[in-house]
Amino acid sequence: MSTQNTTLRGLGFAFLGFAVFASHDALIKVLGGTYSVMQIIFFATLFSFVPMAVTILTDRTTGNFLPHRPWLVLLRSGLMVTAMSCAFYAFSVLPLAEVYSLLFSFPLIVTVLSIPLLGEVVRAQRWAAVGVGLIGVLIVLRPGATDITLGHLAALTAAFCSAFASVLVRKIGNQERSAVLILYPMLLAIVVMSLAQPAVYQPPSLLHLAMMALVGVFSVIAQHLIILAYRAAPAGVVAPSQYSQIIWATLFGMIFFGENPDVWVAVGASVIIASGVFVVWRETRSNASANTPVLRVRSPRSDTGASRPGK
Repeated sequence: MSTQNTTLRGLGFAFLGFAVFASHDALIKVLGGTYSVMQIIFFATLFSFVPMAVTILTDRTTGNFLPHRPWLVLLRSGLMVTAMSCAFYAFSVLPLAEVYSLLFSFPLIVTVLSIPLLGEVVRAQRWAAVGVGLIGVLIVLRPGATDITLGHLAALTAAFCSAFASVLVRKIGNQERSAVLILYPMLLAIVVMSLAQPAVYQPPSLLHLAMMALVGVFSVIAQHLIILAYRAAPAGVVAPSQYSQIIWATLFGMIFFGENPDVWVAVGASVIIASGVFVVWRETRSNASANTPVLRVRSPRSDTGASRPGK
């Protein structure tokens, strides 16, 4: 198969994966109108655990399931559970396109966190991109002109925790088995959310239980599609495809939730996306980045809980 065909195949996997992610998030929004985020996460993680366990069993790396850096593995797991909780809440209370606009600050946060955690050297151009991205976030939020709600803060917290978790993978990924990095966040999510069930549980209908199952299954399917995309196509080609989610979010919001696109959200999202694409482009340039922290994030959706780490 030619390089061009392989790249196109990789892009196909990527666009399909992010379309599945957008469907995953639309289901969360539907369920969030009836059930607690903690209940949705509990059942979604339970249903995703079986297919992810199959993945874990295929890991032929020698060794057991004990982490070499337990505190960092626990920290990353806590960050992923926090990111998932905050993202699920944001999707439940905010328009889909607005949530995505704020989550798209992820690569900019990765760039900043890679300095103290990975020793990355960030020069003027990438700093400028981070600054422009921050302006985009302010355009979306418009502090003073509109109310900044708990949902907005949750979306930004999800972006920060996802970025932090992804940078930690870059720091410890070579020391830990993939199975360890997959298993511990899922177990932590199940344990934490199960403790909350007595306070938040509502008996779900069969339809809603099936939708919760789909949230978990969609997460696993989308993660695997993104991994296939990175195996087939260069990272610099695949990474910007994550922004296709804003198209699905806008369409789903209009069709299913009666959400009318906000011009300021569109402007802010465009600025954030442009700065994120620039960061990705800079990392593809020779000698521009020692660690390529954004490019090496094989799965940018730590907020799904079933994230499979990249190498």
